[in-house]
Amino acid sequence: MKVNVINGTLTNKEQQAYVDHALKNCEGKELEELDIKLDGDFVDLTYHFKVQPFERIRRITGYLVGTLDRFNDAKRAEVEARVKHSMSNFCDCNH
Repeated sequence: MKVNVINGTLTNKEQQAYVDHALKNCEGKELEELDIKLDGDFVDLTYHFKVQPFERIRRITGYLVGTLDRFNDAKRAEVEARVKHSMSNFCDCNH
């Protein structure tokens, strides 16, 4: 992890204390970079987290799934036979 100290200097021990604080407060997220901005008696911390991949979850034929790779032939046929709806099928109620 990269630590940036802005507007001054900190010892390695002080930097590590801020890193430990950041890791404790951000459990479940991966911290890539930490900006420590010194302003007199105050310190501003800016966290830069690693981007987490996003997986789309859909409800298909009663199941919550991300992909269809575990569906058997019958479930795949059921998915292909689904009627897809679009917003253009709704009436324009302004008339």
